Amino acid sequence: ARILEHLMREGGVTITDPSSTFIDATVTIGQDTTIEPFTVIKGNTEIGQECRIGPHVYIEDAKIGDRSDCGPFAKLRPGTQIAEDVHIGSFAELVRTKVGRGSAVPHVSYLGDTDLGEDANIGAGTITANFDGTKKSRTVIGEGAFVRGDPMLVAPVRLGKGTRTGAGPVRTKEGPDGATADDAPA
Repeated sequence: ARILEHLMREGGVTITDPSSTFIDATVTIGQDTTIEPFTVIKGNTEIGQECRIGPHVYIEDAKIGDRSDCGPFAKLRPGTQIAEDVHIGSFAELVRTKVGRGSAVPHVSYLGDTDLGEDANIGAGTITANFDGTKKSRTVIGEGAFVRGDPMLVAPVRLGKGTRTGAGPVRTKEGPDGATADDAPA
């Protein structure tokens, strides 16, 4: 309660329902950010100014840039870095993922070990399969990419700048800049 009171009085943070919000003392939150009900923020998380977080969001050891929003029902796990002006929507989960400025992961997606460029869009149901049973690998999605609904991107894989996918492809190979892949498998 003392942490929330301090954030609201001294930090200029709006917490809409302090009785259902849990924030560690190690968390930093920028001015004019709103935290909605049933949100848990833990560890060394840094949230920028003018953000909107929640409701029902879990964040641990992540960084969120200014003017970004996250939720409802989103989970940002350790090592996630969200740039400025990013939208992370409903039922999205990210771990060890970097999201570039102006990008969107609107809903129902899992991005594990992913580098997402600026101004990219991730369609509903996108999965980056980062574990092959032995090691975890990264997926790289270029700036301005448009990933349509329900693809499976099997790491290590790279989609170049401006790449577009059709709905539902399984992508295991590199997509060069400007490529379009809309069959399954891609």
